Amino acid sequence: MNKFGFGFIIALVLISGVWFFYQSHQEREELKASSELIQKQVLQVGKLIVTEGYYSKVFTFKNSQNLFLNLMTSDKKALVIVNAKATVEYDLRQLEFEIDEKNKNLILKKIPDPILNIYPEIEYYDVTQDYFNSFDAKDYNKIKNSVTAQIRSQIEKSDLMENSRERLMVELTNFYVLTSSMGWTLMYEEQIIENPEQLELIKK
Repeated sequence: MNKFGFGFIIALVLISGVWFFYQSHQEREELKASSELIQKQVLQVGKLIVTEGYYSKVFTFKNSQNLFLNLMTSDKKALVIVNAKATVEYDLRQLEFEIDEKNKNLILKKIPDPILNIYPEIEYYDVTQDYFNSFDAKDYNKIKNSVTAQIRSQIEKSDLMENSRERLMVELTNFYVLTSSMGWTLMYEEQIIENPEQLELIKK
């Protein structure tokens, strides 16, 4: 082999090595840029989702006490009108996720549970009470706890919870669109999310 041929082979090897290094470096840079963009977008999506509802309910409170060896009773009662504001919150700032750069996976590890808050405004009408059985702070706390529990039960069966869940699904779909557009895969724990419909199963 002459010097020209040997030199050509050496040059070809060097050029190939430089090209391979450049391509490898470029791929790493692109992968790093993609993962940083994924993380930035996830953090931007992370926010507090709040769904509000308003409820009204009328209660009647009655209490009787036996006095003097059950020879007489002492009664108290009131008409209670409750207007309550309720909120259901998903705090996506508490979302736990992992970015797998090597396999281009965005892994949702834990999605926050909904938080139901109730803010009751209670008004009392037709209050009647006896001297030996009058309303006190304990009664008002008991009434507040009771009406809040009943409203909570009503809300949990209402559309408010489902509406808040639908808003959650919209945000999770944004993650799917983001990863799909960048050639990444969205996962929930160990399950691959192949279409937005699969997201519906996450918080069932």
